[in-house]
Amino acid sequence: MRAAILREYGEPLDITTVPKPEPDTDGVVVEVKACGLCRSDWHAWQGHGEWNNDRVPTGQILGHEPAGTVVAVGDDVERVSQGDNVVVPFSLGDGTCQHCQSGHGNVCADGLALGFEPDAPGAFAEQVPVPAVDYNAVDLPDGLSPRDGAVLGCRYMTAYHGLADRVALTGGDWLAVHGCGGVGLSAVQLGDAMGAQVLAVDPNESARERATDLGATATVDPSKRDPVTAIRERTGGADVSVDALGVAETCRNSVRCLRKRGTHLQLGLTTDKERGVVSLPTDWMTRWEITFVGSRGMPPTRYGTLFEFITTSDVDPGALVGREVTLESVSERLAAMGTYDTDGVEVVTAF
Repeated sequence: MRAAILREYGEPLDITTVPKPEPDTDGVVVEVKACGLCRSDWHAWQGHGEWNNDRVPTGQILGHEPAGTVVAVGDDVERVSQGDNVVVPFSLGDGTCQHCQSGHGNVCADGLALGFEPDAPGAFAEQVPVPAVDYNAVDLPDGLSPRDGAVLGCRYMTAYHGLADRVALTGGDWLAVHGCGGVGLSAVQLGDAMGAQVLAVDPNESARERATDLGATATVDPSKRDPVTAIRERTGGADVSVDALGVAETCRNSVRCLRKRGTHLQLGLTTDKERGVVSLPTDWMTRWEITFVGSRGMPPTRYGTLFEFITTSDVDPGALVGREVTLESVSERLAAMGTYDTDGVEVVTAF
């Protein structure tokens, strides 16, 4: 089968032929119909994460937002059958640890990160193996295409878990979103659907326009106006603010734009400039009881709630898709992320 392999950091991926995977006894093999291109792929491609013992090794098949059809099933699998259409979360739990059993499989003690480590080859490939599939695989609902299902695999469900589970966003809240890439736009659309008033911050005009189309009440161009001042003047301070990019400036702006007792949600990962560390106004945060919350992925067991929310609120994850690309185009599109030259969510649909 064809796959895109990381050979050297920052260099074009090697599109080559590799053996088809075989399922573990508790796993399946999924024929990939679509796989999202995420900024986390860009971080991996750049070789980031060494400071957190989280650097993706060379030789890795990247790609962590797949949707597709089960084509091979292990002997011990009970819930999943050949021919099932599934979405595969990137944060794979083993289904047995205390975190998985208590509904927090995204922080599984023995979990794997799809597409980021050798034991979990990724989905920039014609097929991808999925372990512990009775716990990890999620049935793709009727009416949701594989392309739109791939949108959910990382950024969308990360934003949903962060807003719904980690900070409990409520109707009427002012939500500020700093950075309107994939996860930021997901937060904009979901925040609007949850009844919040959303302020979207991004220097890119097309990103701001897409944010408006997805439900943002107003947008801010940080290259022309200080976003902290703009948000405070409009809202008196946001109830919840999201750093959806992960650079020091957006993180601090997100914290500083909050009202008293507001909540900051960190979704973006840092670059090699921050190396995982951002200085914060901790005395000010203490004085006004600011809450700082981190969030990563979403437990597979929460997908039913996400699907129900999508159905009942009539939101369209597919509206985030700005481009469908081929496997050969992945390297070019990863490079575009380095200069923020992307529009919405990009999805590989031709392998």
